[in-house]
Amino acid sequence: MRSRSAQQGIAFIVVIWVLVLLAVLLSGFIVIARTEMLQSRHLFDGATARYAAEAGLSRVVREMLNPDINTRWVPDGRAYEFDFEGIQVKVEIQDESGKIDINQADETVFVPMFQQLGLDVIEAQRISDAIIDWRDVDNLTRPMGAEDDDYDAAGLPYGAADVPFTTVGELQQVLGMNYELFEKLEPEITIYGGSGRPSAAYASEFGLMLYPNMNAALAQQLVAQRRQINPADGTGTGLTLPDGTSILAGGGGGTYTVRSEAKLKNGAKTTLDATIRLGGAPGARAYSILKWREGSAR
Repeated sequence: MRSRSAQQGIAFIVVIWVLVLLAVLLSGFIVIARTEMLQSRHLFDGATARYAAEAGLSRVVREMLNPDINTRWVPDGRAYEFDFEGIQVKVEIQDESGKIDINQADETVFVPMFQQLGLDVIEAQRISDAIIDWRDVDNLTRPMGAEDDDYDAAGLPYGAADVPFTTVGELQQVLGMNYELFEKLEPEITIYGGSGRPSAAYASEFGLMLYPNMNAALAQQLVAQRRQINPADGTGTGLTLPDGTSILAGGGGGTYTVRSEAKLKNGAKTTLDATIRLGGAPGARAYSILKWREGSAR
C-alpha cells in the first residue's frame, strides 16, 4: 500500500515537472513569436518609410522641372512638406552651385573656409595649398603645399593625384586632412558647383561667410530672409551682399542635393540623401543619380 502511494507521489511530481516544462516552452514560443512580429513590423515600417522618402525625391524632380517659375520649388535649402498616402514627407533641396567646389575654389575661399572650422591661418593656408597641389597637373609644390615627396615623407603609399577631384570623399587623402575636419566640411563642399565661390542665391550661412566683409549675423539674416521669398516675384532684389550685389543674381547649375525624410504616424522614419542632375538625352530618365545614401527607420 505504501509502495503504491510512493509511486503515485512520484508520478504526480513528474506531471508537475512536465507541466512546468511545457509552460516554459510555451513562454519561449510566445517570446519568439512576439520578437518576429516586432521585427517584421520594423522591416515593414522601414520599407514603407523608405519608399515614401523616394517619393519625396521624385516629387522634387517634378517640381524642379516645373516650367512655371512662380510655383517652382527653390533649391536654397528651404524645407517643403507634403503628405504622401498618410505619411509626412519633408524635403530640402540645395543647388550644388551654392556649395564650395573643391576643384574650382582658390586660397581666397579655402583659407577662410578652414578658419571658420577653427584652424589658425597658418594651418588653413597649409591645407589650402595641399588641396591645390593635389588637383593641379604639375609637380611644383606651393609654398606650404604637398607633392609626391611630402606624401612619401609622411609614410603614405600614394602621392598627389595631379588631376581634379573625382569625388568629395577623395579630399580625405589630402595631406593634413583628417576625418573630423572632413565630416564638418562634407555638407558644404562639392565637385559640381562649377564656380570658384558658392552662389549667394543658394549658399548656406557657411558659404555666405566666404564673401568679403560678411559677418555671421548678416549671413544668418540673409539666409532667413531669402528662404521667405520667391525669386520670381522680385521682392528679393533688396537682399544684397556687403558689396551691394543682389544675392539672387546667380543662376543655378541643374545639379542638386536632396534630403528627403519620411515619417510614419507611429514615429518610424527614414532619411534619403541624394545628389541628382536633371536632364539627359531625349527619351531618357528625367534625372541621373550622382550620389545616394539612405538612413535607417527608427
